Amino acid sequence: MSLRTGFMLVVVLLIAALAALNWGLLVQPTVMSLGFMQVTAPLGLVMLGLTALLAVASLAYVFYLQGSVMLETRRHSKEMQVQRDLADKAEASRFTELRTYLDAQEQARSARNAELLSRLSARIEQLEASVKARVDQSDNSVAAHIGQLEDRIERRGAPADINPQL
Repeated sequence: MSLRTGFMLVVVLLIAALAALNWGLLVQPTVMSLGFMQVTAPLGLVMLGLTALLAVASLAYVFYLQGSVMLETRRHSKEMQVQRDLADKAEASRFTELRTYLDAQEQARSARNAELLSRLSARIEQLEASVKARVDQSDNSVAAHIGQLEDRIERRGAPADINPQL
């Protein structure tokens, strides 16, 4: 219970206690002036009735305000849900665009990698052919040198301790 509600409850209880303790005075008839005429009635009951009428009117006003606030809150809640849905759709659209962009970037990267791989393979094949040519050339040079050395050895005459079979 809030402080305001507790205070209102205490005031209502005080009014009810005063009315119960002073019931004899409240029901005692007196002459009252209504401005344009005079009436004989119990002034206490009239005042208590007016207080009760004011309390009922205040409660009706509070209920009306509470109802209008609830309706307004519901309307705002619906508007917020619509805005949330719009934001979700916009976010999904951004995710789709990002996905498309990332896919395009991945395809471009894959194409660059394929091109680099083909150029690298061509370069490796070229270097391989160059190395093979040099190895062949080196083999030929070594064979030529060995052939020249064998020719020299044969021309001079082979010493007895050299074995050409090894």
